[in-house]
Amino acid sequence: MLGAWPLAWLALAVFGVSAGYGALMPLLPGWVAPLMRSDDSAAIARHVGLLSSIYAAGVLLGAPLWGLASDRWGPARVLVVGLIGQAASLMPLWRPEGIGLAGVYASRGATGFFVAAVVPVVPALVAEYTPQDRRARRFAWLGAVSLLGFLFGPGLDAAAGHWAAMLHRIGAVTIGATDLVIASSVAWGALTMLGLATALPRGTAGSRASPRHAGAQEASAADRRHALALWGLNGVVMFVLSGFELGIVLQGLQHPSLSQGRLSLMFAECSLVMLGVNGLLFFTSLLDRAAGRGLMAGGLLLAVAGLALLSQHGSDAPMYVGISLTAAGTGLVLPTVTYLAAGAAPQRLGATMGGLTAAAGLGQTLGAAAAGGLFGSVAQLGFAWLALPLLAPLGMLMLRPAWWSAADRARCPPSSTADPADPADPAG
Repeated sequence: MLGAWPLAWLALAVFGVSAGYGALMPLLPGWVAPLMRSDDSAAIARHVGLLSSIYAAGVLLGAPLWGLASDRWGPARVLVVGLIGQAASLMPLWRPEGIGLAGVYASRGATGFFVAAVVPVVPALVAEYTPQDRRARRFAWLGAVSLLGFLFGPGLDAAAGHWAAMLHRIGAVTIGATDLVIASSVAWGALTMLGLATALPRGTAGSRASPRHAGAQEASAADRRHALALWGLNGVVMFVLSGFELGIVLQGLQHPSLSQGRLSLMFAECSLVMLGVNGLLFFTSLLDRAAGRGLMAGGLLLAVAGLALLSQHGSDAPMYVGISLTAAGTGLVLPTVTYLAAGAAPQRLGATMGGLTAAAGLGQTLGAAAAGGLFGSVAQLGFAWLALPLLAPLGMLMLRPAWWSAADRARCPPSSTADPADPADPAG
């Protein structure tokens, strides 16, 4: 059983990874443009998309490898190695002109690879050392912390700009805002690494056989079908969400009137809406009263409406509304998928969560790669094209209810029937 202190450090690790991604995403065009021989906005858009894609590809490649390493060496060691590697991979970006465009690609891919030591290992660790009746709520806390990190990231960009200007005015040191963002990410990783090394239970540090898989029987065909349905939905939504986020970044290239501050505000709006939806789902009894299939279908409809509005916007107000609708829709689907997956039988939980991570990584990789070329070719109409992949899972939710009903029954017990929360456990 994980107590409050180890759980807090695990949450801080997730927060740091998410904040680093959110803070560095808006900086990608600024890194790429000076390294290009021309100022072709379409070429810059393609490179930004590929850089986002290679980061996600690093996560996709690293996740299964770090999972095997976690089983052999223990998750605590893997988390520490991952945080060290993430910090080291960011350092070359202090001087991108010294490593060139190829070096920037290598740095982003390496960061994704080492982040993969954190993203799947933390929820697996929480699942293994948490009673089943509390598991879904703790996953909800991790999801909320991740969203808060992504919300904090753009704010860190703005704060770094103010700090850099203040240091320049007082003559203390001349340092760019981007350098401060990278330094903050490295420092946070070092702090979290030390905390995890001291706070995690000793039983998580060494190699161990997973008791969850001991003597486990092969899942039935229906169980596999439900898991595949959740993985597929997760991958498709992450494909769209990755393209949607990149599309917001690229609006700054296609609409020069959009300042860096306004783009950061759009990312902050997206995270706030998703955080609000996350809270609505997990800190009310909505998931206990409503079928997950209905919530996910409603979320897909909201996302399609938001993307359609973004593809036709001609001013700021419709753009902000479109971002809110898209964020609310994806914010309904992704936590519901995780909640349903967390209710899997213990002997299938690791495989189910691992499949979700792999599907998310694949969707994010393909989405970022496709969005760079898409928005470079058709500008804001790319948002309408991004809505199309959501129609297939929406149809499956409507036409194949049997694929999702068993997943609803497999949910963790409702919080109202769970054992009383541990007073020392902030996640209940």
